[in-house]
This record gives sequence, structure tokens and C-alpha cells, in this order.
Amino acid sequence: MKYTPWFIRAIVILLIIIVALTSCNKDKDETKITIGEVTRSVFYAPEYVAVAQGFFKEQGLEVDIQTTAGGDKTMAALLAGSVDIALVGAETSIYVYQQGAEDPVINFAQLTQTDGTFLFARNPEGNFNWVQLKQSTFLGQRKGGMPQMAGEFTLKKHGIDPQNDLELIQNVDFANIASAFASGTGDYVQLFEPQASIFEKEGRGKVVASFGTESGHLPYTVFMTKQSYINDNKDIVQKFTNGLHKAQAWVDSHTAEEIAEVIKPYFKDIDPAILVSSVNRYKEQGTYATDPIIDEDEWNNLLDVMSAAGELKQRVDSQTIVDNSYAQQAASAK
Repeated sequence: MKYTPWFIRAIVILLIIIVALTSCNKDKDETKITIGEVTRSVFYAPEYVAVAQGFFKEQGLEVDIQTTAGGDKTMAALLAGSVDIALVGAETSIYVYQQGAEDPVINFAQLTQTDGTFLFARNPEGNFNWVQLKQSTFLGQRKGGMPQMAGEFTLKKHGIDPQNDLELIQNVDFANIASAFASGTGDYVQLFEPQASIFEKEGRGKVVASFGTESGHLPYTVFMTKQSYINDNKDIVQKFTNGLHKAQAWVDSHTAEEIAEVIKPYFKDIDPAILVSSVNRYKEQGTYATDPIIDEDEWNNLLDVMSAAGELKQRVDSQTIVDNSYAQQAASAK
């Protein structure tokens, strides 16, 4: 049968319409949500696994991750509504609550359960002892942020007064700390991975201790959102938590090499070997939470750390700004 040109054009137009409608229906089937993460870090590996392995997509969610520089900026983005959910330290939700927010920020799923920084020494001497920090210059983190508070908490535990026993530098922006140390500032510095491993490879010094191990379990990095968002989107919050928990279980049951391979697209400029060693360092110290539940003991440890840093006006009961119902449901699902 010979087809006329007008018939062929009609068929092509019809096919285009069908494809367009199919795409629209697909978009309608997936709910788009935006996550604001405080920084891009191997520390957040389960988050990237949840996206890369399609665990969020299985829940009908299209997740867009935006990286914001610093806890204050991440919280500002959440409060302004430019992101739906924030991945940031739980202390930021306490600061918002202490300011008397009418629409409090609620922690609903934990990602990491220890501090993610390591003590890096420019000139390590023999077997490390914390007393070596006395009279040194210590390049710390932003005042009031969890890295700095966990760092000071650890120093005090080892009998070191951060304000009097060493020169504490904490006026360098988070994004510039590594470059400041590389340029010669400080004898010691707090570093996240993979920066710590990168500096070791470059011969700039050595990791001598872990603040994560020293400061214990606490809800260090948590997914949180405004109470109003939860009220209007309970189903979305549950689906998100379900996808996260599946990623947590996957990370817990796979090797550092396997995890590094999955998250590699998020760290294109990082040497694959460094990526593996960074993930392994976090796995070995139990940094990645195996479920999204924020335990009472972890919360109380967080309050102790904040109190020791002088950043807590009064202790905040976990039930006030923590909602574990979504995490518990996700963890109990088979």
C-alpha cells in the first residue's frame, strides 16, 4: 500500500502527541522534592546511594539535591521555602526552636550518627597523645556548628581548654578551611573526608584521631523540614524515609568499594582510591546510621555537646522537635 505524504505527516504528529502525553503522565506519577544539603561530602554517602540506586524513585519521588554552603545558609533556604527538606546538623533545628519559631523545624530521619571530622596533624610526632595539642595552633570550624562543638567537647574530655590551652582559629569560612591549612595556617585542623585522605596523599600531614569516635553517637546530620510541610505532605515524608532506609541497609551490607562505585558520579574529581578509603574510614567507625530513628540517648548526647559549648539556652525534649514516626514505620517495614 502506498501512503500519501499527508497520511505520513499525520502519523508522525500522532506519535509525537502520544510520546508527549506519556511523558506528562510519567511526570505526574513522580513527586518532585528538593533537598538542600549542607555540603557535598562522602559523609552523606547513603543519600547519594538512595538516588543512584533508584530507592527514592521506587517510592514515586524525583529527588533533586542542591548543595548549600554551611548550616546557616541551609536552614535559611529551608525556612524560605527554596528547598523542601534540609540535610543538616540537628543543632540547627534547636537554634530555630530557641528563637521561638511559629513553624518549628522537625527532625524526622537521621543520616549520620557520629561526627564526621578527623584531627589532622601537619607534623605528627610519634604516637599521638592529645596533650600534644597544648600550645599549638588549632584551625577549627564555625562557632556554634556541630563540628566545632564536637571538637571542643572532645578537647575538654582530654583535659584541654580550647580557649586557653591553644590558639583556636574559628573565623575561617567552612568552604575555605582546607585551603587555609594548605597555605600554612594551623598545626592541627578538623577535616571531613575525602579532604583528610587527599591531604595525606599529598604529604601535608596525617590523620591522628577521629572526633566521631571521641564524641560518641549523636544525631549529627538529619533530614528535617518545617512542621507545616509535614502537615501537608505526610505521604511524601514517609516515602522519602522509606527510600532512605533502604539506602542505609544497602550501605550497611555492601563494601566500601561497592559504595564508592555507586556514588562516584557525585565526586567526579576525586581519585577512586581516595573515595574508597574515605568511605571505608566512615564505615569502620560506624558513622552511617543503619536506620533513620533518632534515639533518645543520641539526642541527649547532642544536648550535652551543645551545653558544653555554651550554645544551649535550655535542654529541649526530643519529642518537641523530633518526629520518629516515619523512621519507625520505615524501619519496621519488611
